[in-house]
Amino acid sequence: MTLSQDDCAALQAMCQDVRQTGARRDIIRDGDRPERVHLILNGWACRYKILKNGKRQITALLLPGDFCDLHVGVLDRMDHAIGAITSTTFAYVDRLQFKELTSSRPAIMRALWWATLVDEGVLRSWLVSLGVRTARERVAHLICELRERMRNIDREDGGQFAMPLTQPDLAEALGLTAVHINRVVRQLMKEGVLEIRKGQVTVLDLPALIEIAEFDPSYLHAQSIDKH
Repeated sequence: MTLSQDDCAALQAMCQDVRQTGARRDIIRDGDRPERVHLILNGWACRYKILKNGKRQITALLLPGDFCDLHVGVLDRMDHAIGAITSTTFAYVDRLQFKELTSSRPAIMRALWWATLVDEGVLRSWLVSLGVRTARERVAHLICELRERMRNIDREDGGQFAMPLTQPDLAEALGLTAVHINRVVRQLMKEGVLEIRKGQVTVLDLPALIEIAEFDPSYLHAQSIDKH
């Protein structure tokens, strides 16, 4: 979604309080009372839920440009946590200032609605993965999704992009074990579909990866960005 220079300037002015947190640290804890809106500027974060037995489910991956908590004006308490995967830089925005900005600038409000629709589309796709996709299809689909999302923010080059996720991270996102993730990734690498080395993914055979995943990027609504 294209914003005017004036709208972009207003967003930048709102994001003057910039903070940083280390890798594997919480940005917002489950049960916190949200007072601020967090906008990821650099690094990766995730939404997650931990059960009493210590098992964790990652429910979303947050990349640069993603708002962590657009719902702060609605929720009394957080019903999940948001944690940094890498060292993460984020803008710390006052809730009332955020509300005033969105109320006075319709284009920004529409852009945030678009972002919410994308979040919902990703969540639906993840539910399909957990419900009916095989382990091989789940891994391939997530790689396709991350490649597309990184491409949309100009952080993908020739099929290569950063993916600072450990195998346990992937397991917690895809509902598999780390051992199973390792087996699937090794097989995809053996087939020459992709390479994953030191936090970098290189997609070597995109048509094959798309075919394995049955990937259709329409749920990311990238084509809608320039239509409004």
